[in-house]
Amino acid sequence: MRTLAFPLCILATIVLLAAVIVLSILVGANPVPVHAVLDAVRGNGSNEANYVIWTQRVPRTVAGLMVGAALSVAGALVQSYTRNPLADTGLLGVNAGAAFFVAVGIAFFGISSPAGYVWLACLGALVLTAVVYTIGSAGGETAGPVRLTMAGVALGAVLSGLTTGLTLTNPDAFERMRGWSAGSLLERDFSVLLPVLPFLICGVVIAALVAPGLNSISLGSDVARSQGVDIRRTQAFVLVAVTLLAGGATAIAGPLVFVGLVVPHIVRWAVGVDQRKIVMGSLLFGPCLVLLSDIVGRIAVPPSEMPVGVVTAFVGAPLLIGLVRRAKATGL
Repeated sequence: MRTLAFPLCILATIVLLAAVIVLSILVGANPVPVHAVLDAVRGNGSNEANYVIWTQRVPRTVAGLMVGAALSVAGALVQSYTRNPLADTGLLGVNAGAAFFVAVGIAFFGISSPAGYVWLACLGALVLTAVVYTIGSAGGETAGPVRLTMAGVALGAVLSGLTTGLTLTNPDAFERMRGWSAGSLLERDFSVLLPVLPFLICGVVIAALVAPGLNSISLGSDVARSQGVDIRRTQAFVLVAVTLLAGGATAIAGPLVFVGLVVPHIVRWAVGVDQRKIVMGSLLFGPCLVLLSDIVGRIAVPPSEMPVGVVTAFVGAPLLIGLVRRAKATGL
């Protein structure tokens, strides 16, 4: 597979990301002239412009950056570790665990603000990952990719059913969860984002540290051991990183689909199969996809907005189909 020069790819992605950030601040369902946006950025804007830019669009843009980066890096880790090109964070049940805990919090504890969802979603992701690992390690055997995947899919299906049943039998819970479960960046101010930021930073750092080990594991367990890679420790670090990243992103925006699945494929097609490059490329390109989807959602159905999770599904499906048609695009 022919790949592009890595520095060129990174530079192009940085330029694209900068352009998307500017576009995210300029474009919205509530039209604000460009000169008013610039005045607000400089601190000289009207009250209305300041509210739209600093209270709505800037936090929403930061949320898109965080969610896109986290889901993309988590997806790259899951695909590499399981050696499954169709894997994403949902395969380990992380999203289902987060959604179930949010539903329980809304239905039984009356939690109704996104700031409350954050902690519940993170806790749900952590608990479910621990349960999946425990089940995958049952009988004293190593929790390999196949065992973890089977445990994650089974538990995720059960919790998804329980979440659906809970929300349908509790109209209040269903109403409050509707926007979150569709995947949305609305009303995600810094009171929601800042508590999650340390989780995401830790997840990205761990992902960068385990990437070289994943390169060795892709050549086979025996080769990895001969190169001094501790497979069990690498596995544990991958699970921790995926939990922190996917749990934090789901806590902010709900279960966004296709981001963690599509972005690593695009990056892998551009830079090759080196996990260090894939993690770095996913970290930069993931926010581009999420922010572009959010921008489309703001202007697609005026005067209302379309949740970013709906747009990522429409954007991600054709991209994935196009990549699958490339003979070697999905090779791990």
